Amino acid sequence: MFNIEEELKKLPAKPGVYIMHDANDTIIYVGKAISLKNQVRQYFQSSRNLSPKIQKMVSRIAYFEYIVVTSEMEALVLECNLIKENHPKYNTMLKDDKGYPYIKVTVNEEYPRVMMARTQGRDKARYFGPYTSAGALKEVLELLRKLYHIRSCQKSLPKEIGNGRPCLYYHIKQCKAPCMGYVSKEEYRESIDQVIEFLNGNYALVTKRLEAQMLEASENLDFEKAAEFRDLLSSVKKLAQKQDASNTDTSERDIIAFASTGTEAVAQVFFVREGKVIGRDHFHMTGVESESRTEIMTSFVKQFYAGTPYVPREILLSEPIEDEELIAEWLSAKKGMKVHFKVPKRGSKERLIELAERNASVILQQDSEKLQREEARTVGAMKQIAEWLDMPGLYRVEAFDISNINGFESVGSMVVYEKGRPKRSDYRKFRIRSVQGPDDYASMREVLTRRFEHGMREEAELAEKGMDASLGSFTRYPDLIMMDGGRGQVTVAEQVLAELKMQIPVCGMVKDDNHRTRGLYYNNVEIPIDTGSEGFKLITRIQDETHRFAIEYHRSLRGKAQGKSILDDIEGIGETRRRELMKHYQSLEAIRVADVEDLAAVPSMNRKAAEQVYEFFRRKEEKRS
Repeated sequence: MFNIEEELKKLPAKPGVYIMHDANDTIIYVGKAISLKNQVRQYFQSSRNLSPKIQKMVSRIAYFEYIVVTSEMEALVLECNLIKENHPKYNTMLKDDKGYPYIKVTVNEEYPRVMMARTQGRDKARYFGPYTSAGALKEVLELLRKLYHIRSCQKSLPKEIGNGRPCLYYHIKQCKAPCMGYVSKEEYRESIDQVIEFLNGNYALVTKRLEAQMLEASENLDFEKAAEFRDLLSSVKKLAQKQDASNTDTSERDIIAFASTGTEAVAQVFFVREGKVIGRDHFHMTGVESESRTEIMTSFVKQFYAGTPYVPREILLSEPIEDEELIAEWLSAKKGMKVHFKVPKRGSKERLIELAERNASVILQQDSEKLQREEARTVGAMKQIAEWLDMPGLYRVEAFDISNINGFESVGSMVVYEKGRPKRSDYRKFRIRSVQGPDDYASMREVLTRRFEHGMREEAELAEKGMDASLGSFTRYPDLIMMDGGRGQVTVAEQVLAELKMQIPVCGMVKDDNHRTRGLYYNNVEIPIDTGSEGFKLITRIQDETHRFAIEYHRSLRGKAQGKSILDDIEGIGETRRRELMKHYQSLEAIRVADVEDLAAVPSMNRKAAEQVYEFFRRKEEKRS
């Protein structure tokens, strides 16, 4: 048994990282400390003024552990890594885990390649970026191939020159095929030098060249070629316009600001490289309640730069951060040169911060509206259904369906919705054991009996062990059972619950002639519902999901059994006769009620085979009675 008071006495007065666990061994908080002894003890001092979020976290701590390190810097890095790996519930968390690609030019090779790279390696290659959109990066690469005809293959040149044939890019005039020796090393290197100039933002040379080539092709009446140069010129100008949307200096920096509500925040980052805004991105953060703006910014900066390979020389912030010198030292070591934080108060840099803040506010507002719409289609829809059924509330719904084809491998499905959303971890599949043939009512009786008897057994077992009943996989009972059918299915469910002495409301999803839900059957009354309402849409989603889940399970079993039918169990009925019977009668029920003469008239059947089929179903009926 972990004794918190005793363990607090053992804490060393050294730097390190502490890790808080709950009763289920889940990591719920990670923090760093200059002195573990002083920092961790503060959480358990009743006189300490803790925020409501931290008070709640402390109430759930079952035990803690810690890792001693040699310096505060090492503690910072370890803290960032542990937070990213474990996503503790009570840490302010960066929800988005995005990486940004680069353009890599392998200038150390004799015939360099230009490609996308996910990280900036420590090699002799040249890197450009990062690009905030992989799509934008691919557009640039495609433009470079069209402009400079550089290779993108993995061949080792000049070792493999002459091996094989030139690739498709050569034939569409986007590569000069150095792999075949069609271009000299010097000429190819000149193209690479132009690529590097282009990636550095020097578009003037290529723009003039394309204009001259377009004019020359037009004068030669080669309008198709002129149109190609025109399109390339347009692409270059568009890229140049994007890059010019920036301030005029040549610095590299990230500009970070955020907007927040009570529980969420959105951070906006502008990326400036070589004095040009190369992109922007936004990041959602959770767990910000009771956090100051400084604390939110500090958490974002640590988590963002822990997962981003590129660190600029200057980082402009809308708020100051805690441990600024320590974090700057960490990022400087990561970059290999001095990194500075600034909180601008005037001038063009402050205007950039204001622009980032406005962008963050817009995104947060859009997300809030999206959340309201999602709330209406989930929790709001459940509330509507509860009102239709005159229930005080509705949190958990379980829906059931039966699927079988040709009387083979009947299966049942149970899907679960909580707060209007599917809870797939609670879905269950049932392979029917006690029912032969397509008897949906009997199959549903078995499914419901097994589901609730299992829950009752688990409850008893957990109670014997002195454990919470909610820990079982079947012990969480629904507020409402939805049957994929009307009066008949509801009656079966109510009978099962009565036999088990359980009281759970049951309703049926009544369908129209097109097999779409038109109303709910509840307490012996069909309740019409507004087909344009969110409640109706949720019922339809539940019905479709229940059917899908049953069909998918049934399909998997059919695949394993290679399409077996109950007819396969009849002596003398092979694949050909089974196919002819189903083609002639369309259903297993029609075959069951047919007499010997009718069966014998089916192609490929004879009287002996017909008698086998007839007797087989008579024996089934005798067993059932």
